[in-house]
Amino acid sequence: MTTTPTGAGSAGTSTALLDVRGLRKVYDGRGRGVEAVRDLTFTVGAGELVCIVGPSGAGKTTLLRCVAGLLGCTSGEVVLEGRRVTGPPPGMAVVFQEYGRSLFPWMTVRQNVERPLKEKRVPKADRRRLVREALDAVGLAEAGDAHPWQLSGGMQQRVAIARAVAYEPHILLMDEPFAAVDAQTRADLEDLVRALWKRLGVTVLFVTHDIDESVYLGQRVIVLSNSPTVVLEEVAVDLPDGRDQLTTRSAPRFAELRAHIYKLVQQAKEGHRPAGE
Repeated sequence: MTTTPTGAGSAGTSTALLDVRGLRKVYDGRGRGVEAVRDLTFTVGAGELVCIVGPSGAGKTTLLRCVAGLLGCTSGEVVLEGRRVTGPPPGMAVVFQEYGRSLFPWMTVRQNVERPLKEKRVPKADRRRLVREALDAVGLAEAGDAHPWQLSGGMQQRVAIARAVAYEPHILLMDEPFAAVDAQTRADLEDLVRALWKRLGVTVLFVTHDIDESVYLGQRVIVLSNSPTVVLEEVAVDLPDGRDQLTTRSAPRFAELRAHIYKLVQQAKEGHRPAGE
């Protein structure tokens, strides 16, 4: 027997795990509409790690919130696993930049990670196992009894990632999750995401303003135009699957990809649009 998850409706079949079709978002206010996203169409296959970059104000966060079912689309649709997204779907987890706001300071690390599992009505024994495994996966096995305010920013973000991982999502959305941490912590967290992605086989859609980060992490990079947003170009990242911060970032191909995406983002800032737009 099959069931339709809450927050999803019937849609046509698709080979993609995530299918964004002609997504448009207009914000209404003060008697006029502001078109934030004009026409976004792209797919993400099961098990892919795809990054999204674009100029500031290009609608990256708006896009992610529409994909997550937190914002309604003005037109177009988001389809996850063959079902139209009309609200937050149960097969999805989201990690935001503001990790401090997403953690409850009066709860321990373990309790924070466990909370969505309680809401999901996961049995107690399974919750304990999932929390233990998630904390171990992000290197916080010994921090379960600590409170978020006792941890560094990087450790707090690991808690947010552990909470998402424990939920066992089919797709993980990440909205500039490392923007507020220092460079060394950022590098460690990038490697953590790559390791978890390979280990768990989860699909990841990662929004970032950092071009180097997008090339280092992604199998593909989707470059957005300036607002109102469309896809400017999709760039395949043909780097070796095994990556490390020193070797990968020193590779000539890394520099070529970075330069190409940087040029696209600069063109987007100058108002360049795809041919026929």
